[in-house]
Amino acid sequence: MTVEDLVSSMLRDEGGFQKALRNILDEELNMSLNEFCQISGISQSTVYKILEERREPNLRTVRQIVRALKQIYGKGNEKFLAVIASSTFMEGLPKSLDTSANGTVGIREYTVSTVEDAIIASVRAERDGALGIICAPIVAHTVEKITSIQVYPVFPLDSVMKILEHIKDRY
Repeated sequence: MTVEDLVSSMLRDEGGFQKALRNILDEELNMSLNEFCQISGISQSTVYKILEERREPNLRTVRQIVRALKQIYGKGNEKFLAVIASSTFMEGLPKSLDTSANGTVGIREYTVSTVEDAIIASVRAERDGALGIICAPIVAHTVEKITSIQVYPVFPLDSVMKILEHIKDRY
């Protein structure tokens, strides 16, 4: 189960978050409540009440739990570049890139269908720890203003030239 599964379980079922968190701690991580509380910074009584379904977690507590699980799973330390684009653009995209400065850097896809989705995805990518963002030029300027990481706009001139070559005899 991933951190994303944990969060989505909160929205699916009453008590789903609690069951999913217990499963992660007991089955996947084999971690005691005390160990998890030390990492997350949440009091044992709070986590115990959440796990026993005596209390619903507030947003701040959910964020602390998610942050702690990402740290435990090591995702917070993963070096990656965010690619923000439509699903058709993502086809054939490599999963990583070998660089001279940072070694192997992952490529994480943030699939979007609107400009608004792309802006939201850029904020999410920065929060996830992206080294940089690759996106369409139409949103690049806005993304540069709202994030503090490097933005690389994609200029698909080669693609446009291939299409023009393909259709030049039609008109």
